[in-house]
Amino acid sequence: MISLAGKAAVITGGSRGIGAAAVKLFAQAGADVIFSYNKAKDAAQTVEQEAGKHGTRVEGFKADVGRHADNKKLVDHAIARLGRLDIVVANAGVWNQDDLPIETMTEKHWDDMIRINLKSVYSLIHFSVPHMIKQKSGRIIPVTSTAGQRGESFHTHYGASKGGVISLVKGLSTELARHNILVNSIAPGWVATDMSNPVLTTKKGKKMAAQAIPLGRPATAEEIAGPVLFLASDLANFLTGEIINVNGGSVLCG
Repeated sequence: MISLAGKAAVITGGSRGIGAAAVKLFAQAGADVIFSYNKAKDAAQTVEQEAGKHGTRVEGFKADVGRHADNKKLVDHAIARLGRLDIVVANAGVWNQDDLPIETMTEKHWDDMIRINLKSVYSLIHFSVPHMIKQKSGRIIPVTSTAGQRGESFHTHYGASKGGVISLVKGLSTELARHNILVNSIAPGWVATDMSNPVLTTKKGKKMAAQAIPLGRPATAEEIAGPVLFLASDLANFLTGEIINVNGGSVLCG
């Protein structure tokens, strides 16, 4: 039912986890996709091969999305290869599994988290929006987190970075509405990916997930990519400024 045929998308952090699942799902729905990766070249090539089976153009592009110049190169490359830019999924991000109390959090801890999780989203949108304004349409979908809504003890820099993105989504949704550019976010809870599996695969982590999540388990990457696809589709034509929580009932925000 959902078709992205003829659409051009950029997805950051597409070599693994939620990003890789989104690349594959978008390609299956008919979209051409340029996705970024930073270091995982082999994984990116695997995603290219798997997603490319659906017959659309799927290409990885090496970029450190925390760098303003790299985001310009990414967007310029997408326009050169695809001719337009309809959908931007700002998915790339980091999270540290070790607890980090505020009194021991260094300036570098803070700056690295904000650069990768928040600055990267602003930067990607900054370079994408002019093309969407010319087209008089577009979809911008940052992946945030329930931590951005409720905060996260001992990971306050992570919660702050994702909370900043949520605020950016709210502001941009009204700013860009006159250009028919829709801005919404998916806020996952625990997801079984390379980033969180070091915690989720421990005995303590499994117990935590079973107790804290009413559905009794963390999400799969594909279960997050599905709602991202929905926001990119025509089924979400009258939706903007929303944060869709996909967390198995663990954090109930309305």
